[in-house]
Amino acid sequence: MEIDFSPSSDVVVIINSLLDKFESRVERDSTNPSGKPPQQARPVKVALADISLPGYFSQTDPEHRLIANQQLQQLSKVGLLNLTWLPGESSHLLDAVMLPPFSGQTELYTLIQRPSIASSRAHLETLLRADLFRFPPDDWRARAASRILHQLRSGKSPAPFSLSDPDWNSDLLTLLQALPGLAVETPYRVFSVQTFNNSKRFDELKPALVRLARLSNPQWKHLPAEELLRELNLVANPGYIHLAGHWQFTTSEGEILSLGGFTPSMGFPTAQAAFIHHVAIHAEFVLCIENLTTFHELARAQETTPPIFALICTLGNPSPAIRRLLRLISNQTPIYLWADLDYGGFNILSQLRQQVSHTIQPYRMDIPTFEAHAHLSRPLSQNDVRNLKRLCLRPELQDVRPVMEHLLKRGLKLEQEAIYQPQPQSLLPPPHPA
Repeated sequence: MEIDFSPSSDVVVIINSLLDKFESRVERDSTNPSGKPPQQARPVKVALADISLPGYFSQTDPEHRLIANQQLQQLSKVGLLNLTWLPGESSHLLDAVMLPPFSGQTELYTLIQRPSIASSRAHLETLLRADLFRFPPDDWRARAASRILHQLRSGKSPAPFSLSDPDWNSDLLTLLQALPGLAVETPYRVFSVQTFNNSKRFDELKPALVRLARLSNPQWKHLPAEELLRELNLVANPGYIHLAGHWQFTTSEGEILSLGGFTPSMGFPTAQAAFIHHVAIHAEFVLCIENLTTFHELARAQETTPPIFALICTLGNPSPAIRRLLRLISNQTPIYLWADLDYGGFNILSQLRQQVSHTIQPYRMDIPTFEAHAHLSRPLSQNDVRNLKRLCLRPELQDVRPVMEHLLKRGLKLEQEAIYQPQPQSLLPPPHPA
């Protein structure tokens, strides 16, 4: 079938809108595993009022509308499109354009020089296969690429990759390849300039990166986007680790940094944590605290007492830098965690036991503490219930399972800030297990 005109800008917009809807339906239905041109079972319709056509609807220059009508009518005559005119405006103003139900739209793809969905799939598959070898086989990025390849071969959507934007796909793969170079926390915009020579490109790709990471690493599935990116050493701005008490760091150059003189607390640059090779604690215990408010309150309480704890604030799930510092502490120094009595708090305990030390113990995360402050508790959401039930199955949390089951039975959770701050004589934790 020969089409003897070059489509006007309005016609290109209309056909692109139709093909976008057509391809979206094919992706949603996932009925094309063979890679052949997709089969369209029912019409695809676009209302002209729903798309931007300033030329077609111009009140001063009818030329764009006349040309578009003529070209669309020609496409209708050869069976490529169906046209619906506004009442009383036949051959003058279109209401909608439809793709009739038939097999493939090869001619329309050719007419507007748009790659077909089959060729787009093939191109993306080639791109992914070419880059797959760049990732170690056990790396989450390799699992992500393999997953998208499986989606393509199954005729499903390759999201967050695109079938219509090759530049997006190329940049997303470039982003994945650049991640191992981040040895310390790096601001988003600094990373974006280093990787794309564009300070805002990473912001556009960020949701796609988070989606890929959640799909390919089960441990990140329920992390907020900001905390997940922090796991990759990507942050909005340079961060600080909040510390209080007698910490002493030895750097890779042999320099000794004693923090005990800073009262009531201090912020230690997160980026510098990568250069600490030894951590000494001049206190009886280390206490990890989930929330910053509680951290500051306890730091001030310790000003008038002998330093029982060395404190560190995790700010939610502990970052890689915080976990690194904790791993450098001698096994002879007990480590405790004080967090919310909810899914988030016990998930932090699970993470610390898996990635720092299985000996880390909970502090004030018990049934008596909950019951003493139950009047300040809040109801569990359905999501809380599902997550707590899942945590009850984790082997590293079996000792605190009765506490989680109690929360489920009561249908309540308790935030750390609701617990009255301790008096000096009550700061000593329970005996640390041998």
